[in-house]
Formats: sequence, structure tokens, C-alpha cells
Amino acid sequence: MNYSKLAFTETVKALQEEQGSRNAYARMERMELPDGISFREMSFIQERDSFYVASYGENGFPYIQHRGGPKGFLKVIDVKTLAFLDFSGNKQYITTGNVKTHKKVSLILMDYANRARLKIYAEAETVSLEENEELAQALKLDYKYKAERIFLFHIKAFDWNCPQHITPRFTAEDINEMSKEREKYIQELENQVESLKAQLGQT
Repeated sequence: MNYSKLAFTETVKALQEEQGSRNAYARMERMELPDGISFREMSFIQERDSFYVASYGENGFPYIQHRGGPKGFLKVIDVKTLAFLDFSGNKQYITTGNVKTHKKVSLILMDYANRARLKIYAEAETVSLEENEELAQALKLDYKYKAERIFLFHIKAFDWNCPQHITPRFTAEDINEMSKEREKYIQELENQVESLKAQLGQT
């Protein structure tokens, strides 16, 4: 599962040569990597509440879509397979239609708070809920929107990006957690002040 071998086409390699980065990336291409994602990738994926998927259609243009849901809605089925329930949305079906004709997709999963980014090459497949009831049940979420189908991603390669140029962003949940710690600290300080006041009042 060497991402570089797929990503670095001959044109890309020529550009790397021009810019002086080819030798370093050539070493990456020669690396023997595990055949599947590891615990690190699994943990990262299961903590996400959104991802981006790029597909391309019969018009020859790429299409990038944001997919979101409850944290963990994109589930790890095994070291080479991801899946999620496709919930009812705007009913344009662009990504769904694209993968009917071109299965190859690219995923980007972001953790803005920790400036981390996982990119995945995969082949996508849609399955009806009735076709695989057991998997549909395993993917079931406490979510108010209706599931229309199952999306499967068969992983072909993955890689981590460097954090450069990723601006940290925080969710309301992140901020609430940080606020709780600060409020706890403030309360402890106030308690100490009240205790000192009481001691001074006794002298």
C-alpha cells in the first residue's frame, strides 16, 4: 500500500526532478509498507465526524464532496475497507452517480485541532440496505436522517500529510471541553481566595 507509487506519475516525477525533491521521494517509493491500515489510522478515522471525497464523472470533471455525520459514522470494517450509511440529503446524487461509472476516489480526513491529515486512495462501491442487512445494522447510528444506501471504500493506498499550512480550528465540543478545564481552575482559585479570607478574618 505505497501511496507514492500510485500518486507519483511520470509527469509528477519529472516535476520533482526539476524542483530537486525527486531523490527523497524515490526512497519513499521503494519503501515496503503494511498491506492495510494500522491501529493509528483506525483510531484517527473513528474519531472523525466528517471527510472529503473526490470522484469524477462522465463529464470528465472531478467533484469534491463534504460528508458529515455523528463522530464515528465512517467505520472501519477491516484493514482494507471503510463503510458508512449514506443518509438522505439534497438528492443530487453526484458522488453516487460518479462511482457507478468510475469507482476510483480519493478521501481526505482532517483533524484541524491537531493539524493532522490522512489521505486515502480507494475504490468505492454502493450497496443497498436490503442487499446487506447485517452490515447495515452494524453501521446503524442514533441519527435523525434516513439511510438510503451503504457506501464501501476499498482502500488501495494511504498516507499522512505534514501539518504545514493546516490552520488549527476547533469545534464547539472542543471549546466546551477546554472551557470546563478553565472553569474548574477558576473555581479552585476562588475557593483558595475564600479560604484565605476566612483565615485572615480569624486572626
